[in-house]
Parts: sequence; C-alpha cells; structure tokens
Amino acid sequence: MYGLKESVWEQIFGCFEKHEAIQEVILYGSRAKGNFKPASDIDLVIRGNDMSERELTKVENELDDLLLPWKIDLSLFHHLQNEELIKHIKRGGKSIYSKQSVTST
Repeated sequence: MYGLKESVWEQIFGCFEKHEAIQEVILYGSRAKGNFKPASDIDLVIRGNDMSERELTKVENELDDLLLPWKIDLSLFHHLQNEELIKHIKRGGKSIYSKQSVTST
C-alpha cells in the first residue's frame, strides 16, 4: 500500500490506536499521488480537534521509536495555515486510518 509493506502500516497504525484524540489520518504527497521513490518520506496529517501539540509530539516520538527507514512528516490538520497545502490534502489526500476502519491492501 503506497509503496510500503502492510506490516509497516500495521506498526504505524498501532501508534495511532493508542491515542483517542486521533479521528483520522490522511496520507498526502508523493506516496498518495503514486509518484514516490523507495526513499520518499511519509506525509501524514491527523484529524482530531481535541488533539494537542503535546499529544502530537508523543505520537511523533512513538513513530520515531519504530526505527523505520523513512522520515515521517506528521501534522495536525486543524493547525495548518497554508491554504495551498490544505487544498492539496483535500484534493489528493488518501484517508488511511480512522477510528471506524483501517485501510488495508
């Protein structure tokens, strides 16, 4: 899925499951568009209005602890201010995780 093995996504989703405030995670950028390279980073934005910067930092640390070979860029959707980025995510982002369901390959 999006150039990564399902086992990698399961590890990433495991971090999200620990945080009640995470309602949805959207993949955007080259992996969502399908023009990624093997070393491309993983661009993710979290939807969850109750999620704080402090909790975001906890999720980032948990993802870092996975020791994955890709850089993961993580941000909160409700904190984004760049209108072009917001439009890009709304237009081409792929919902890969939500409390109701997890996307599978």
